[in-house]
Amino acid sequence: MKIICIGKNYLKHVKEFDGKVPEELCFFMKPDTSLLKNNEPFYHPDFSKDLHHEVEIVVKIDKVGKNIQEKFAHKYYSEISVGIDFTARDLQMKLKANGLPWEKAKAFDNAAPIAPTFLPVSNFKDIQDINFHLNINGKTVQQGNTGDMIFKIDAIIAEVSRYITLKSGDLIYTGTPEGVGAVKIGDRLEAFIEDQRLLDFEIK
Repeated sequence: MKIICIGKNYLKHVKEFDGKVPEELCFFMKPDTSLLKNNEPFYHPDFSKDLHHEVEIVVKIDKVGKNIQEKFAHKYYSEISVGIDFTARDLQMKLKANGLPWEKAKAFDNAAPIAPTFLPVSNFKDIQDINFHLNINGKTVQQGNTGDMIFKIDAIIAEVSRYITLKSGDLIYTGTPEGVGAVKIGDRLEAFIEDQRLLDFEIK
């Protein structure tokens, strides 16, 4: 099982940072040790003083695929959920400034909390019209709609599968909307798809 994360996939989030809209899909990976399951608490790492939340819709791949055509991509997944792509922003900025890879900032242990429940795609009229949001301590800090993705889900699957064989159980974190920011010890994070709370955990 592997975790594939899409970068810069919501226009307003892109504008929060360098404002450079990507011309092609950007993705990076996290190891399975990055998963944090079952709403277990997240322990703030001591190597970052600026740890950011990034709420994302997560697609679970359910069969093997390579060089998948976009028109057939919908056949390779049937469930979605919501997760957090934690980013040690201070480390990421330092690594980027030195032209180095981002693994220290993105791929550390428990950096990818995932909701314990996945929802059938058939629950939704349109996979590219799903609302989701993140609350911290009861206040909404991020909200998005999958219709605002720069690269749509089927296009993501097609492009990623050009380079990497997708396998059953792989998770694709599809990018975050605007509103990313720091978390601190004591925060409670709750992530929703539409009005259904799927992820609920604390920072310790």
